[in-house]
Amino acid sequence: MSGAFTRIAWLVLALLAAPAWGRQPVILVMGDSLSSGYGLPQGTGWVDLLQRKLAAEKFDYRVVNASISGETTLGGRNRLGPALHEHKPGIVLLALGSNDGLRGQSIDSMQANLSAMARDSRRAGARVLLIGMRIPPNYGPQYTQKFHAAFAQVARREKLPLVPFLLEGFADERDMFQADGIHPAPAAQSKMLDNIWPQLKPLLAPAR
Repeated sequence: MSGAFTRIAWLVLALLAAPAWGRQPVILVMGDSLSSGYGLPQGTGWVDLLQRKLAAEKFDYRVVNASISGETTLGGRNRLGPALHEHKPGIVLLALGSNDGLRGQSIDSMQANLSAMARDSRRAGARVLLIGMRIPPNYGPQYTQKFHAAFAQVARREKLPLVPFLLEGFADERDMFQADGIHPAPAAQSKMLDNIWPQLKPLLAPAR
């Protein structure tokens, strides 16, 4: 009996001493190729830089990058439920919409998808940060302007903090992009994080 008790005691002590990785609050990033690290050396995307910045500033969060290249808001909406169930995030970053715009899809549908994702995230107990984008005027000025305004409209309607433009400050600098002219280069990743951080930091629990 005493041997069994000793084994149980050691097991309890081991569990208490184990890393608190599974108990860390999660930041879930739902994005597309701009967030998935497309074309970048491993570990150099803005999401990777975010994890390191959180650690450097003593914020005890684990970042889960659920971004997929080519993803639309509809695809993100369909994937969000399982991701919320699996990761139980405290914060969700919605960085979708670029591919909707580049494909000329319905902006009303895009807004509906973003709103639904925000509501689902909040119902799951997460705070939400919406990250806006702009697109080239391929489909004319009316569509382009409506696309850009859509993010602010969703943010107002859902009462969300908003990053107006992920690529703010360097979108017109060719050397900040990869050879395709679409995806930001490694040098631009810290600038993307700089655009996000002022809106994200107020959502974080106090640093340890």
